[in-house]
Amino acid sequence: MTTTQQGNFLVYDRALGMTVMEGKGFYYPVDTVAGKDDRLYVISRSKEETTRGIRVTICDLESGYYGNFGGYGFDGGQFVWPSCGAVDSQGRFYISDERLHRITGYSPDGNYLLHWGEQGSGEGQFDTPSGLAFDSSNNLYVADTYNNRVQKFTADGEFIETIGGDKPEGVSLPWGLAVDSHNNVYVADFGNDCIKKFSASGDFLACFGGPGRGDGQFTRPASVAVDKDGYIYVADWGNERVQVLDAEGNWVFTLRGEATLSEWASNFLSINQEEAAARATADLEMDIDYVVDDPHEESSHIEKYFWCPSSVRLDSRGYLYVTETNRHRIQVYRKNE
Repeated sequence: MTTTQQGNFLVYDRALGMTVMEGKGFYYPVDTVAGKDDRLYVISRSKEETTRGIRVTICDLESGYYGNFGGYGFDGGQFVWPSCGAVDSQGRFYISDERLHRITGYSPDGNYLLHWGEQGSGEGQFDTPSGLAFDSSNNLYVADTYNNRVQKFTADGEFIETIGGDKPEGVSLPWGLAVDSHNNVYVADFGNDCIKKFSASGDFLACFGGPGRGDGQFTRPASVAVDKDGYIYVADWGNERVQVLDAEGNWVFTLRGEATLSEWASNFLSINQEEAAARATADLEMDIDYVVDDPHEESSHIEKYFWCPSSVRLDSRGYLYVTETNRHRIQVYRKNE
């Protein structure tokens, strides 16, 4: 699959992480959120049949490591099938749990504070919640995925209103969320293969994209982010890529992935010489005649490419973090100023 692009809008900076079930690293990560001082909260979801590896890791852009918290369970502070995170103005971290149908809040250091939610379709209830995003007033938007709506809460879990629902301009299987500097809400509309934009009061404003593999089209978009200049970043999950749109929804740039070894991975290989030797002889950019013209096939064989890019997030400096579930890492990009 070939893709054109306008200039060199984003440049690759580095990779973060490596594959580990416990401790320093990630295991099937699904989201990365920048908190205060741009410390990163990385949600590792693990495999469905494996409870080990489920956790939140605190690290930073320089590969600093500050520990883990959470973990598998049903008590306050634990989770079963974590999906997405968000940080409020006080630096508190919130996480959605698709299996327990609830939202859990933590202190900046990962200490449990509160949780709310239960399975259902009423106000304040959820059916498989995923994306989270705060507005400038510390209100939390939650993608209530299988209820096909977005709900708005206070940071303490008090229900405010619903966006989407059964309206013609509603959403189908919403996943990732973002809020811009004007408190407009952007929804990665997974079921409709597009990005929906709503005002702070919940009015429908625009729909960007549509199903397909061309520039500005999407296949099951998983996550969305918006920078201070209004550029929209989309994890085009089903097409194994990240796309950038301008504020009007016009296509600007496409990324397939350029990953190099992370600092953690390099340190691991310097100690484990046999694995380093095996990697040195491996073909990491295979030239294959694919039976099916499918970006998934390419991504699964070429290490530098995104493979299951589930999340796009920005920090206060404008760095873009692309979380790759199937390669247990984060690729970091910055604007080419």
